[in-house]
Amino acid sequence: MAYDAVVLVSFGGPEGPDDVLPFLQNVTRGRGVPPERLAEVAEHYQHFGGVSPINQQCRELLAAVRADFAANGLDLPVYWGNRNWDPMLADTVAQMRDDGVRRALAFVTSAFGGYSSCRQYQEDITAARAAVGPDAPVIEKLRQFWDHPGFVEPHVDAVRAALAQLDPARRDSTRLVFTAHSVPISAADSAGPHGGRYTAQLAETARLVHAAAAPGLPYDLVWQSRSGPPHVPWLEPDINDHLETLAEQGVTGVVVSPIGFVSDHLEVVWDLDTEALDTAKRLGIDFVRAGTPGTDPRYVTMVRELVRERIDPDGAELRRRLGQLPMWDICPTVCCVPPRRPS
Repeated sequence: MAYDAVVLVSFGGPEGPDDVLPFLQNVTRGRGVPPERLAEVAEHYQHFGGVSPINQQCRELLAAVRADFAANGLDLPVYWGNRNWDPMLADTVAQMRDDGVRRALAFVTSAFGGYSSCRQYQEDITAARAAVGPDAPVIEKLRQFWDHPGFVEPHVDAVRAALAQLDPARRDSTRLVFTAHSVPISAADSAGPHGGRYTAQLAETARLVHAAAAPGLPYDLVWQSRSGPPHVPWLEPDINDHLETLAEQGVTGVVVSPIGFVSDHLEVVWDLDTEALDTAKRLGIDFVRAGTPGTDPRYVTMVRELVRERIDPDGAELRRRLGQLPMWDICPTVCCVPPRRPS
């Protein structure tokens, strides 16, 4: 199948104090999030001048991917559109149409399956195309990449670098803690055609990173950034609660690796570098947060490899026979159906 463009699709974030509340209203529209919760989250952004790091990180990734494509003979323009803030995806799709793009591939800045991490991006792509009209380009999402070496290896090296900052004499009381965005348990249960895909993929990423970076250390997979109403059960334990438990167990140092994230955006620099770090200091635990892929050359190369995988029919068919290309390179309609919200 011929494609004539790639579009980077990301979450988006505010780029000034006046953007914060409208951005959060875009994110939470229709979810019944109370105003006081929005005000609380808005303060997290205002702590950083009302600017989320994510848009600049997308600009840097966009530039790196374009340079990598050019250096490796992949003659496809690369666009960028966000779900929740400028550049909005519908505007980008309109520009693609005006530029003559007819069929494109979407690289989404989320490695995992699940409603908010995959299917919602599909829905937003569909909505953007509908807003542009019948001449909008066809856009197909590239597959999930939770176990791709280009995603795993940067996390491995980041854990090694973080671990080197802790006292080796206290290695026996050091623990590796992986984190990812919490979601409602009902959403976790419905992720994938048979359920449980989000948590299963994260568990496998954690296993792969642990095995390569610190096989002698005990490790845990915990959760962060819960945003839902208190009466709805979400994945637990939260990173801060888990640090309390580790302190009771005599742990003296932790490396926290946010494997659920591809870059150091606000939920990393606030929820981990600010809140979790404060919790660790209060508990007397040495805390080092490992980095995320960002624009690591291996991660950038991965984007090109995922594109090549789709535009090379022979190569893709070979990988299917080898079991290395999942059936959800284009997600089936039964995948990750959003759970019914409590009335």
